[in-house]
Amino acid sequence: MKSIKISFVFLIFTFTHFAFAQYTEVINSNRPGVSQSAFSVGTNVLQFEAGPYLIKEEHTPLKYEVSGFGADFAARFGLLFEELELNIQGTYQNDTQTYNSSSIPQEFDRGNFKTLAIGAKYMIYDPYRKAGEEKPNLYSWKANRKFKWKSLIPAVAIYAGANYDTKDNPYTAPGIEGFSPKVAIISQNNFSGGWVFVINLVKDRIGTDQSDFQYIFTLTHSFNPQWAIFTEAQGIKSDFYADNLFRFGGAYLWNKNFQLDTALTFNTKDTPSVLGVNFGMSYRFDFHKDKEIDNGNPAKDELRLQERKIQKKKQTDFNDDGK
Repeated sequence: MKSIKISFVFLIFTFTHFAFAQYTEVINSNRPGVSQSAFSVGTNVLQFEAGPYLIKEEHTPLKYEVSGFGADFAARFGLLFEELELNIQGTYQNDTQTYNSSSIPQEFDRGNFKTLAIGAKYMIYDPYRKAGEEKPNLYSWKANRKFKWKSLIPAVAIYAGANYDTKDNPYTAPGIEGFSPKVAIISQNNFSGGWVFVINLVKDRIGTDQSDFQYIFTLTHSFNPQWAIFTEAQGIKSDFYADNLFRFGGAYLWNKNFQLDTALTFNTKDTPSVLGVNFGMSYRFDFHKDKEIDNGNPAKDELRLQERKIQKKKQTDFNDDGK
């Protein structure tokens, strides 16, 4: 489930409040939620996120059930600018649909991509870039975690891409085939105390008979630099399918480049009912290098480097305290 979030963002923990760039010292993953975070992975960072899942559906009025498995996956790459990210995302599912409306059940084996999209995300507004105006308090952990009213102003990103559907896909409306546009608006609030709130507003398969609108709200809380939990609500509306899905789960940061996660998905209706469980991982290849010279404004660049040093020191102190 790709955002935490929230859309799922691990370092956005406590220290993102003091960061200038999109790049973070530890992996920034969208898992295990299905939302995208507003922040990119950072320039010259290649990141893979994937996880298998089990799914069970029961449609009471139509008397059928679905049982199977699948996998969510994503590849993300930061290119040219800190604010820009290219990515490919998708979900492949293989299941058996069984109709019980007659004395002899009828079974149909299915398998295809439920979603497959390639696109680009760009942050258009980052309120945390001005964090350098407010220095972190290196002597008071409590002072750094108190609520700040300006944290209500979110970072905002936009996404544009294309979804691809194959002919006769059992998971899409009849006649859906080929490429169709997909756009999204993404906001992200990083609150003190390790709380992160992400909103995705998505319009998918634009111009087709299955033009989906989705909203995704993801709330993540980190207890410490290793453990975090999340909860998520996803609404889907189109003429072909509508649902309200809920998720909760957690993630464990194995090291700064590797994250493990798990989540449970369910809904509250019977047309159909949905129950799913997934396990996943995220891994990044970090080739990021800080720019040491900014020909346009070397003083500003020096300020960024000094703030990053402060951020690293605070993270070290935080870890040493075990809080």
